[in-house]
Amino acid sequence: MSAEATEHTALGRRRGLPRIDLRNIRRFSRTAVLGPASRGRLPDAIEHIAKVHRAHHPGADLDVLRQAYVLAESSHRGQMRKSGEPYITHPLAVTLILAELGAETTTLTASLLHDTVEDTEVTLDQVGEQFGEEVRYLVDGVTKLEKVDYGAAAEPETFRKMLVATGNDVRVMSIKLADRLHNMRTLGVMRPEKQARIAKVTRDVLIPLAERLGVQALKTELEDLVFAVLHPEEYEEARALVLAHAGRPDPLAGFADEVRAVLQEAGITAEVTVRPRHFVSVHRVRVKRGDLTGFDLGRLLVLVGEDADCYATLGELHTCFTPVISEFKDFVAVPKFNLYQSLHTAIAGPDGRIAEVLIRTHQMHRVAEAGVVALGNPYAPAGGDGGTDAPDGERADPTRPGWLSRLLDWQRATPDPDAFWSSLRDDLAQDREITVFRADGGTLGLPAGASCVDAAYAEHGEAAHACVGARVNGRLAGLGTVLHDGDTLQLLMARDAAASGPSPEWLDHARTPAARIAISRWLAAHPVVPEGPAANAPGRDRPTAPGPGGGAPREAGVVTDTAATTVRLAGCCTPVPPDAVTGFTVRGGAVTVHRRGCPVVARMRATGRVPVGVHWRDPDHGPAGGDYRVTVRAEAFSRPHLLADITEAIAAEGVAVISAAVEPPHEQRVRHTYTVQLPDADRLQNLIRAMRRVPGVYDVTRPGRPVAAHQP
Repeated sequence: MSAEATEHTALGRRRGLPRIDLRNIRRFSRTAVLGPASRGRLPDAIEHIAKVHRAHHPGADLDVLRQAYVLAESSHRGQMRKSGEPYITHPLAVTLILAELGAETTTLTASLLHDTVEDTEVTLDQVGEQFGEEVRYLVDGVTKLEKVDYGAAAEPETFRKMLVATGNDVRVMSIKLADRLHNMRTLGVMRPEKQARIAKVTRDVLIPLAERLGVQALKTELEDLVFAVLHPEEYEEARALVLAHAGRPDPLAGFADEVRAVLQEAGITAEVTVRPRHFVSVHRVRVKRGDLTGFDLGRLLVLVGEDADCYATLGELHTCFTPVISEFKDFVAVPKFNLYQSLHTAIAGPDGRIAEVLIRTHQMHRVAEAGVVALGNPYAPAGGDGGTDAPDGERADPTRPGWLSRLLDWQRATPDPDAFWSSLRDDLAQDREITVFRADGGTLGLPAGASCVDAAYAEHGEAAHACVGARVNGRLAGLGTVLHDGDTLQLLMARDAAASGPSPEWLDHARTPAARIAISRWLAAHPVVPEGPAANAPGRDRPTAPGPGGGAPREAGVVTDTAATTVRLAGCCTPVPPDAVTGFTVRGGAVTVHRRGCPVVARMRATGRVPVGVHWRDPDHGPAGGDYRVTVRAEAFSRPHLLADITEAIAAEGVAVISAAVEPPHEQRVRHTYTVQLPDADRLQNLIRAMRRVPGVYDVTRPGRPVAAHQP
């Protein structure tokens, strides 16, 4: 597998794209065993690393690298890898990978030492004393937890530790990614089952992390190595296709000459090269398009000097060639969440040949390849080794707020290793981020596909339990509404937060672990699980005091067969006389009353809960003063002013609206759900009739309830 990967890299160089080549590691096998050089002289084993490092950082202090190598070599001396090479070749290879990406000196120092604490007698205190607290922190961040202490939880807890450390210093994950890349290159010496296990973890966790950190050079190679292990047949097909075209004239090279001539004539200084696709990309394109030609095996990369040149280049290409408008994407004006910037387009020549084109500056290209590694040390003070400061003097952190902040937030609420591990994989599987604008002018970063429920928990934390609705782009929307990039969102919160809580349906709408964890925790703490839109409204369960004359409370017209201290009318089905009802005892001895057709009743019975006998005191009359809250749902054909007409009809019946939710129209139909407060139960029939008379409304029902005889 390693030889095949080397072959692919050679193919890339022949096609004209300068790629980071980190594979010349075998030289370390001989030089590493010779030991360190004499004092003051750079050891032969790190000469190449030093040369690459100086190319990115001309003023770098190489003495600290010499010291780190001396300690690492002496500590690992006598240890061998399963491939038969001296163990020191591994930290050397990891360090070279990071040096090629442009990592600063502190990161390289830590990478040379990253396995010393885990595999040798060197301690973290020793590392800190000799190299400082910064290097100590990085080494500690990538040091695995012992299986002897954590058992099966060692791997998820190790990743949790690394993620928390990454929250304070993103370079921890940079070292881990380089470490995994070299281990994947030498995976062939492992047993097939262990290869598959490591490859799956790499696919599910580390490749998405590389994508989020913008380190495309690591991500693409990791994808190919994982592809070869987990899908060997598809890998061989993609490899064979690339090899079949390798010996032929490259059609993209001719197209590159045409583009180069157009830009030169326009006076735009640009470097035009062919960027070949890696094997996974070739496979994806083949699945999407079927048979491939030489034009499908690569893209044109245009590198210019300034941001303005990107748009000037785009204008020239769209003027001189036929653009494929559907392929245009502007990641310069709106960068991806992982720092990526580039203009994407596709153009067709006179003969109909279509080529995809990437347009970016040289700095954008560095960041596109190396991500956060290309930024140097984002935590150094201004003027330091690669540091950047925000205009207001705050430290500029390229990874927060955003996906990392959200991940760190929800992992704190997930102490169970298995739950953390599965939630982490689910979170990282969401590979795109959107930006939503809050009504107060702020923004929220959310994964693609997130709903209003996710936005509520991202903005308010557990206070989002009190969310009762939302406005998306100025229109009322259900909490399950999926948000899109650029949407404006206003969350509607209940005044009485203590009387509100999430419905189990919210779990169906939640994409983020933070939302799912918070909702699940609340539902677990409340034995009676509300269901339906009424659960979002204040007064979900309405407590009533014990009535006179014994243990059976009779407030709200309900009589129970037990000595309950409190009776609540469930908000999930909002029972009113003369509904057939049943009850269940909940925490504290209270009884919650449901309509018999409520889905919660079936769920309670299925779990073995014993129902309590309840009945209305007087089927024809409600309680004195009235306090019935009922949920009604109107099904209607979508039209302008429908919401205003329905609410006007409700108000005309003397009924107060507590909350309202409007689902997005589907096939010209729309669903409105209202929670209302009735002066007395008899008003319900008149209310339903009045709502049905509104033009466009073709049905009014009560959610969660089968058809009843008393309903018109």
